[in-house]
Amino acid sequence: MGVRLQAWWISLREWLATGWPLVLIIALGFWGALQFVEPAPPRHLVLSTGGEDGAYHAFAKRYQEILARDGITLELRPSNGTGENLERLQRGEAQVGFVQGGVLPAADLEGLYTIGSAFYEPIWVFVRGRRLPDRLTRLDGRRIAVGQEGSGVQALAQQLLAANELEGAGQRLIPLGGLKAAEELQQGRLDALFVIAAPEAPVVQVLLRSPGIQVMSFSQAEAYRRQFPFLSRLTLPEGGVDLVRNYPRKDTQLLAATANLVIREDLHPALQTLLLAALREVHGGSGFFQGRGEFPAYKDSSFLLAPVAERFYASGPPFLQRYMPFWLAVLVDRFLVLALPLFALLFPLLRLAPALYSWRIRSRICRHYGELKFLESDILAHYDGSRPQGAEAPGAFRSRLDAIEAAANRLSIPVSFADLLYTLREHINLVRKTLDRHERQGQVLPPQP
Repeated sequence: MGVRLQAWWISLREWLATGWPLVLIIALGFWGALQFVEPAPPRHLVLSTGGEDGAYHAFAKRYQEILARDGITLELRPSNGTGENLERLQRGEAQVGFVQGGVLPAADLEGLYTIGSAFYEPIWVFVRGRRLPDRLTRLDGRRIAVGQEGSGVQALAQQLLAANELEGAGQRLIPLGGLKAAEELQQGRLDALFVIAAPEAPVVQVLLRSPGIQVMSFSQAEAYRRQFPFLSRLTLPEGGVDLVRNYPRKDTQLLAATANLVIREDLHPALQTLLLAALREVHGGSGFFQGRGEFPAYKDSSFLLAPVAERFYASGPPFLQRYMPFWLAVLVDRFLVLALPLFALLFPLLRLAPALYSWRIRSRICRHYGELKFLESDILAHYDGSRPQGAEAPGAFRSRLDAIEAAANRLSIPVSFADLLYTLREHINLVRKTLDRHERQGQVLPPQP
């Protein structure tokens, strides 16, 4: 048992001595691959929505349910609208937020990207009274609610009013929005109200069915669309709200921004893909103003499109997430990124390792063969007269031969290479017999001319 353990230890030691450079190469490859492996996605995500009675918050609740199926907790934080959402994103208080299109130029969105537009947000201008204006200029001097301070409604309403020279100090612009503003309009304390929201929003549904309140049709809709590229032109068809009462009584031209989902640039790519899948599930069908498959899409170029979203729109979800649960797809994807470079190194190195191991053992024996060959040449040269007599004392040959044999006997060679060691010893004995024969003869031939 002791001999077997000793043989095993010798073999293991040689493998370790041979393999450490290979292990170092693999370790360096592993370290290099780690630089390209994304950390595991977090399980908690914060989405800054909007008012709790608005469409943003209602849609966010549906995203919350979808992400929960994959073990992701989506925390919803109500806000006053786009302005506050952007502030939270830039401060890192939220990773995702709803942002109304056309609010800010791209220069103010450093570090933020969009993963796409989710739905149209029509610009509803609700007006009280029998005479319905068809241009914003005809609202001059009236009491107009333009949305809460810092909201996307206020920012866009002010752009449109400014384009019609209605932004001066003499205008009666009131910072009020939502259901409270709708109540003020119903009570006659307001003349007009800007609402930017999906048709499903409660404030829109309330005002569309309120007696004495009508929706203004933008007769210059095409001109607005060309001046503000982030806007789209929509048509609310005759009878689209109420077929029985035929409301509205004629086709109504509306302008629309888009609701964009904006993210921080450091949001994990896997979570970006998961959010895009949720957007497609919620908004991918046909709606009041949209066709099937129209959303999500990149419709507002005010925001830079995230690279993950660009790939998603070009080729759909990643291959693994199409056929695997989210957590498993992420795990396999991380493993592949790490394993592929390692296997690219491992297979060639594994094929090289046995040859390197054999070369290492054979080289230790070949060194002694080199010494033995030189010694034999010196012996023959001394006794056949090709070298002047006395160049080396004959006793030195035996000392050199004994040293070679002693070194060979000290070699620790794995059992699988023991035949090489025994062959070396046989050759040492062969040279020893040659030396003995010459010494017995004691004859040195004269040097050759």
